[in-house]
Amino acid sequence: MSRPAGRVLTLLELLQSGGTRTVAELADRLGVDGRTVRRYVDHLLDLDVPVESVRGRYGGYRLAPGYRLPPLMLSDDEALAVLLGLVAARRAGLSTTGHTASETASAKIRRVLPPHLAHRLGTLLDSLAFTEQPGECAAPDSGVLLTVADAVRHRRPLSLRYTDRDGRRTARTLHAYGIIAHSGRWYVTGRDTGIGEDRTFRLDRIAEARALPGAFAEPAVPDPAQRVLSGFATAAYRHEVTLRIQGTVEQIRARLPAAVARLTEDEPAVDEGRTAARWLRVDIRAERLDWLPPVLAALDRPFVIERPEELRHLVVAFAGRLASHAAASPGTDAPVP
Repeated sequence: MSRPAGRVLTLLELLQSGGTRTVAELADRLGVDGRTVRRYVDHLLDLDVPVESVRGRYGGYRLAPGYRLPPLMLSDDEALAVLLGLVAARRAGLSTTGHTASETASAKIRRVLPPHLAHRLGTLLDSLAFTEQPGECAAPDSGVLLTVADAVRHRRPLSLRYTDRDGRRTARTLHAYGIIAHSGRWYVTGRDTGIGEDRTFRLDRIAEARALPGAFAEPAVPDPAQRVLSGFATAAYRHEVTLRIQGTVEQIRARLPAAVARLTEDEPAVDEGRTAARWLRVDIRAERLDWLPPVLAALDRPFVIERPEELRHLVVAFAGRLASHAAASPGTDAPVP
């Protein structure tokens, strides 16, 4: 696409965004002078695009009311961004109706692209591989998602029909603070007015959401994403783990993120060159413990296990297996763990 033609399309996009645009504003956005802007407007008029001239102090150009532009006008970069965005959302499990909507949307976009661009983008998508397969996560209903988003935006109470992980169905009234996407799932966090406490709900478990009359005040609480992560780290699980690890917050967070562990400072910092290493208390709640020994080994930092005793035995056994494997001579059968 030639540069003048590209600027004409950019002009059309600016006018499409609504309102009246002055010649000076359009010239600045397009990087041309006022005379060139007027020439580009003439090009649009030649293409039967109804551009109106508005006179007066705040005059300029605008599109005629009611004019509908073609449904899709994407540059090469924009088309690539949209298609990769659809692929990434599908891989991350952030679709609202499974994979079908993303796949059909991608197919529609590719059908209306110029043949040479559709072929090049198709080649890229066919050649693209990922290092990890996404987990299977239930997708929320798109109507529920949009209703909740509108309630968050306008601070309106929500009436929900919710099914918890044990299959119990309840009716809730929620003051929703925000929507969070985490590890392939959608969540909404807010105050459950029925119990007067903050709660986080999975959107795929909401069967129905309905906005109620009225509004509530914006809460003076941490941002919704931090609330959800903190909730994951403090939720009730089978095992409660307490560790003390010497290292920086960044070192520990690299292996134990906020959704997994809660950190508090335990002892003053120890000088380790340019980094401030300190003993940090790490609290973890987990259904299983077998994943922790490899994580502690990967941290490669001094640590103390305060509880539970079962974790201590697992770490000792894991260390023994590593030592046994390392001691095995090449060409001989490795010891059976």
